[in-house]
Amino acid sequence: MSSNDVRSQVSEQEARQVAEASRETEWKSPSFLKELFLGNFRLDLIHPYPLVGEERPEFTAFYRAFREFLVHEVDAAAIDRTGEYPEHVIDGLRKLGAFGLKIPRQYGGLGFSMLEYSKLMELLGSVDGNVEALLSAHQSIGVPTPLLYFGTEEQKRRFLPRCAAGEISGFALTEPDVGSDPARLATTAALSADGTHYVLNGTKLWCTNGTIADLLVVMAADPQTRRISAFVVEMKSPGVKVEHRCRFMGLRALANAELSFTDVQVPVENRIGGEGKGLKIALTTLNTGRLAIPAGSVGAAKLCLEISREFSAERVQWGRPVGKHEAIAHKLADMAATTFAMEAMTELACQMADRGGYDIRLEAAAAKLWSTERTWTVVDDTMQIRGGRGYETGDSLAARGEEPVPVEQIFRDYRINRIFEGSSEIMHLFMAREAVDKHLQVAGDLIDPKKSPGAKVKALLRAIGFYAWWYPTRWLGWGRWPRYAEFGPLAGHLRFVERKARKLSRQVLHGMLVHQAKLQHKQGFLFRLVDVVDELFAMAAAVARAEALRRAGQPEADRAIELADLFCRSARHTVDKLFRDLWRNDDARKYKVGAAVTDGRHAWIHAGTIPLAEHLPAPSTAAKPAAAERPVPAR
Repeated sequence: MSSNDVRSQVSEQEARQVAEASRETEWKSPSFLKELFLGNFRLDLIHPYPLVGEERPEFTAFYRAFREFLVHEVDAAAIDRTGEYPEHVIDGLRKLGAFGLKIPRQYGGLGFSMLEYSKLMELLGSVDGNVEALLSAHQSIGVPTPLLYFGTEEQKRRFLPRCAAGEISGFALTEPDVGSDPARLATTAALSADGTHYVLNGTKLWCTNGTIADLLVVMAADPQTRRISAFVVEMKSPGVKVEHRCRFMGLRALANAELSFTDVQVPVENRIGGEGKGLKIALTTLNTGRLAIPAGSVGAAKLCLEISREFSAERVQWGRPVGKHEAIAHKLADMAATTFAMEAMTELACQMADRGGYDIRLEAAAAKLWSTERTWTVVDDTMQIRGGRGYETGDSLAARGEEPVPVEQIFRDYRINRIFEGSSEIMHLFMAREAVDKHLQVAGDLIDPKKSPGAKVKALLRAIGFYAWWYPTRWLGWGRWPRYAEFGPLAGHLRFVERKARKLSRQVLHGMLVHQAKLQHKQGFLFRLVDVVDELFAMAAAVARAEALRRAGQPEADRAIELADLFCRSARHTVDKLFRDLWRNDDARKYKVGAAVTDGRHAWIHAGTIPLAEHLPAPSTAAKPAAAERPVPAR
């Protein structure tokens, strides 16, 4: 079957079945967000907030050395200008051991925890997104993490020391016609007749580090069973080819590639995990791997807040600093409060990953989704505050004798984070599926048209037994004064979270009862539920962190309480609006008009413009560069 056949023959139902089969179906450990979706505010899972204690000496030493390296060796403007990673930067990272941050010491790495790693990504996020992408793609989703979770001891000893020493790795799942729908994966891995190797054929797109990688994690399907497996592929293998280096609006040095695999022989011992376990490996890897992105977002937000604060204090309009004008003061207040909450949420998720005993699939997704969306607002507000000086490039500012503050570059570089490692829309869908998981277990057969009458009767009895107890308790409960009084001025916000968690759980059930099997298509409804739980998570994390600082007697405690209070007040308005919009909205009308636009029924609105096809370059001039001009993997 050709790749085109695969893409055309996969139905929506088959696609969902593949995605469903790749889910982790059991909840073996507690999850704060899973409980919120069920109406249970498990404050004990996040309080007392685990403040960072005394740092390990080895981490402190590395952090200082890494910071010095970034300050003196990484010129973000020059990297953006040339569109390349300087050799001295990559060599310097190798000498520091930065390619082995998360790799255990027994395999040649530095063995840092998730929280320690996130602090380094935060530091990078305040300096250069290009280098951050290089290191996070290598360690968070490249070869090291899948091997640590699923690799054999032999595989770990064979590959991890190489990765720690600086052999760069990447992750290859996306294809030219396949993004987040793995059922349509066209790259194949066929087992040889003698069972010694797989023969890999296909094309992968947007593989970060692909043009400089030595090793890749490649997802490929069995051509007969269509089961997807994961493989470690050596870039030097015959048949691996860098077809094109992709260039982007931002992250201009990103070593991102379109790759082709033609009869590439991959030894069977390079398969990670069991046959057909590729998607589970990918999803599990991303659970913690994607935490690097919110960590970098915290760094970017802090940098933008610094830029905005300094400009607002120095720039004078109508006789006083612009920061003293209410419009700008409001932006600065929201930026500071949001950054505090973002750091609280990200740090909490990382600590959960380190301590163990938590299932953080939802917490990691929430941190990635919420932080990237909020940081984008912070970046956009920074551009607005600096006005023309935000839109002007750093080089142009310097040429005019002004300080080359790189807001324009930050704007371009940061935008991809809402897409990287699961777009905001995919994160919403992922979290929404988990939101209804318990209800599908209890009553899913009732809305499944394929189930027999007997199965539906059993499901009905099961549902009656569960909901007769569960539903009334989602209304009962005390979420008013004096509950949580020990949190002082922030207690009211926790009471709000407790009340709204119960309301959220009721709305999840009501949505299933009203929309039934069509609920999976009601993305406006589902996305609002996810946005509610994200806001509640951010509120709880911010309050818990501020309270922990107060109890520890930290000098910044009062300021932290001020920021947490402001953030929670704003979040409460957001949550109330999301609940209102669940049932009173224009979703159906928007869908109808959007479908009409897709079908071309509103093409008339383009009148007065030059059609796109008329001003695009001819296909011959837009072709890929000649083979000799294409980058080749670095050795």
